[in-house]
Amino acid sequence: MSRRSRRTEVFILALAGCAAPALAQDEPALRVSGYYKNLLLRSETGTGARYNLDLNRLRLELKGQLSPTMSFDVQYDNEALVGSYLGTAQFQQQKNVPSSQYWSAQSSYVDGPELYGVHRLYRAQFQLAFGDTDLRIGRQRIAWGTGRFWSPLDLLNPVSPAALEPEERLGVDAVLVEHKFGPVSRMAGVYAPSHLRSGDSLALQWHDNARGVDFSVTAGRFRGDDVIGLDLAGQLAGAGLRAELSRVRPREGGTFNRALLGIDYAFANTLTLSAEVYRDGSGASSPDTYDFSALASGSRQTLAQRYLGLHAGYEITPLLKLNTEFVVNLDDRSRIVAPRIIWSVRTDLDVSLGLQWFSGATGTEYGRRPSAVYTQLQWFF
Repeated sequence: MSRRSRRTEVFILALAGCAAPALAQDEPALRVSGYYKNLLLRSETGTGARYNLDLNRLRLELKGQLSPTMSFDVQYDNEALVGSYLGTAQFQQQKNVPSSQYWSAQSSYVDGPELYGVHRLYRAQFQLAFGDTDLRIGRQRIAWGTGRFWSPLDLLNPVSPAALEPEERLGVDAVLVEHKFGPVSRMAGVYAPSHLRSGDSLALQWHDNARGVDFSVTAGRFRGDDVIGLDLAGQLAGAGLRAELSRVRPREGGTFNRALLGIDYAFANTLTLSAEVYRDGSGASSPDTYDFSALASGSRQTLAQRYLGLHAGYEITPLLKLNTEFVVNLDDRSRIVAPRIIWSVRTDLDVSLGLQWFSGATGTEYGRRPSAVYTQLQWFF
């Protein structure tokens, strides 16, 4: 058994010991939920080799209230992958990429040509409440920023607009302290350690509301880069408006800005539309200088400077929904079109059919990515 596997099992046993007092109560404050997902994907590698991949994920979530001031939330994933993708060189490289998370709470338990099994802690956080102050420790989602496709301020849990499962945000191992000064105003501070030298994150955020506009001011160091930023969210003529702006001083290189402007509108006929424009001053000015290795490692989510993102959602029937997303790199004109139809078979069972179509000239950001078609079944419990 690997060292990583032993660490995971020790944590789960410790969690069971913590949950025992809650189970012993007359009305245990313990909830178990989760989902099972089957994702069947057809695509090809970067070298043009076609493959199939069948991903099976079981997520178990355990939430407990150990006392009036102490609670926990742990989400455990067990994944089994089968298909021809396991025999590709791309998968062999991908599975050996080290995690960017501080705590190595993941290990594989089967590594064969026909089956690859891995389990991990997706979330694992303990929360203590002291009056108006909350303390959260562990692997968690810290959502700073308001962007849908991009966010200059959501730097602890960034996601790529090309992600097949954008709702699956990699958790960050951190300590978060939040103090509420009123119904809306609050101050939050976060510390996230890193194994890289000078790669720790330490930041503060003030959130408040003025004249019907929510705003946040953020300042700190994120993975070695000094960042100060502002985000705004409000309403105008029935539309939701969002904006983010940050100024970044990296460890190496010159200072640059990132900016986002977004708008959302919902029509009475269940049609919802969203649009975002994004500018990243650290992006390359030409495809000749794109850093594709940074994109593959996850240290960057985009490569160029100017982007446009559009989202449309329409409820065909109460049980049948259509979502479409369109992303374009305005510098090299490469594009992503991602339609998906979702059928709610039951209140706890969804079936989806989707497509990710990438297009663009050779050497562009999205033109080099292979398109994919997939089906997904997700059962919640």
